[in-house]
Amino acid sequence: MGQRLEDYALLSDCHSSALVGKNGSIDWLGFPCFDSAACFASLLGTEENGRWLICPQETFNTKRKYVEDSVVLETTFYTDQGSVKLTDCMLKDDKDPTLVRIVEGLEGSVEMNMDLAIRFEYGSIVPWVRRNDGNTGIHAIAGPEALVLYSPVKLRGKNFRTCATFTINAGDKKSFELMWYPSHKSIPPKIENPEEHVQATVENWRSWLKRCHYKGFDELSVKRSLLTLKSLTYAPTGAIIAAPTTSLPEEIGGTRNWDYRFSWIRDSSFALYALIKGGHEEEALRWKEWLLRAVAGTPSQVNIMYGIRGERRLTELELHWLPGYENSKPVRIGNAAYNQFQLDVFGELILTAHLGRKNGIAISEDNWRIEQKMVKYVCEHWQDPDEGIWEVRGGKRHFTHSKVMAWVALEYATKSAKNFNLPGEIEKWEKVRDEIHKDICEKGFDQELNAFVQSYGSKELDASLLMMAHVKFLPITDYRIIGTVEAIQKKLTRDGHVLRYLTEKKVDGLPGSEGSFIACSFWLVDNLRMMGRKDEAMELYRKIQSIKNDVGLYAEEYAPELKRMVGNFPQAFTHIAEVVSAMGFQEME
Repeated sequence: MGQRLEDYALLSDCHSSALVGKNGSIDWLGFPCFDSAACFASLLGTEENGRWLICPQETFNTKRKYVEDSVVLETTFYTDQGSVKLTDCMLKDDKDPTLVRIVEGLEGSVEMNMDLAIRFEYGSIVPWVRRNDGNTGIHAIAGPEALVLYSPVKLRGKNFRTCATFTINAGDKKSFELMWYPSHKSIPPKIENPEEHVQATVENWRSWLKRCHYKGFDELSVKRSLLTLKSLTYAPTGAIIAAPTTSLPEEIGGTRNWDYRFSWIRDSSFALYALIKGGHEEEALRWKEWLLRAVAGTPSQVNIMYGIRGERRLTELELHWLPGYENSKPVRIGNAAYNQFQLDVFGELILTAHLGRKNGIAISEDNWRIEQKMVKYVCEHWQDPDEGIWEVRGGKRHFTHSKVMAWVALEYATKSAKNFNLPGEIEKWEKVRDEIHKDICEKGFDQELNAFVQSYGSKELDASLLMMAHVKFLPITDYRIIGTVEAIQKKLTRDGHVLRYLTEKKVDGLPGSEGSFIACSFWLVDNLRMMGRKDEAMELYRKIQSIKNDVGLYAEEYAPELKRMVGNFPQAFTHIAEVVSAMGFQEME
């Protein structure tokens, strides 16, 4: 059974990732890529669905931290007999995917336990296991996949698991290496000097972060969030995944469990802004290029999300053998929302390209031709209903945010054409843009509520409306923006944290409820700050930060009544929102 999300830390090699708990157990691991079938899946089931535990045999307390400016984790176990440090690292050297775990005695003499259960294909396949030559470990094979473990201690088999007990004394160091390889190839050799490889990985992370030129307000948080964003970037293509996990529930015991190991277009403009302002223009360029490759084709075929290589078909399946995180069923892989119609994605794409141009990110003539086709499509389809930014499964509506982003597509295409001397039907774009603006103000604003509403004709609010001032649909001083912010504060917050919308109104067509959406809480911070309510904005900013875990990570959502994080973890969108909010405060100083 998985631990609380707050108890996990992320490991990454920018190809794949793992989650390791405070108890020393790696409960989620997918080799060799973010979207690979997990070989440790106890996060969504039990120990029998795969995990790798290293910890003291007796009762212990822990403290942990990332090695400074890196994604290499140090967990220190404290027992009555002594203390031990466990260093966990996914190597970044473009060789066979490798996870290194180094056990180091700090004080006294501590009896340790190692328990490895390899279960391929999301915890469903028990592999064929053999000892390595020279009895230096084991290798496990099932179908196309294989893992090899190199161990410095004697191993034993027990109930289809690999176990060991060993003593670690002060000054001792023992290194375990787990490597993935295709089963039709030779077993990769043991790593020589694993500590040097770990240190090289630390230096690799530090070298990347040194390019960050952000200084000032909440610098450490910004840098940790940027490191997390980099950790969730698939190095071969530049795609940024929403999260490295699937089916972590938005409500404990509920059914709102989705696969987030894909890239969402809705994240694009904020992600680009955070990377550019953070000094990581290369990643911003690769993210932009991935976006444009992924959406290639006719505008009518644009997805709302794509696989890490740009895959379009993300068929949704249920894994019946996994009981789910804290019995939250079903466990899903793939995401059926990929083929939804969401009008807002065109605004995100055009805004992302415009931000790139403004900040010197190269945009080719071919890119501009693609953008013009998208703008033409928006001109022809902005009056169509859609499923909206939150991928509702309760039917299409005229969502106000979607209409705003249609306006954004025309507004920022016009700005690009004028500011960068690009060809286009500017007069037509401006005419349709103004029509959309008028339509939204007439049909999306409720006089009685004194607020913009979730969809035309409804009385419901939606946190996506906090984006209106961000994209400059109306000035932050406009009474309609102020009224919307105040209405959201009054009706869409729980203990200060912002909900996306009221799930009990059934607009999403799903049972149950969900937690507050942490990125939306940061959007409220931004609106309050822009309104000049800096003290109130700062108070909320610090309140949100109080919920992140001890190594600086956020999930997608937060359940105030349970005082714990929910949803997939860690969540790129949340970390992007934190960076944007911090940079907003920095600009005020």
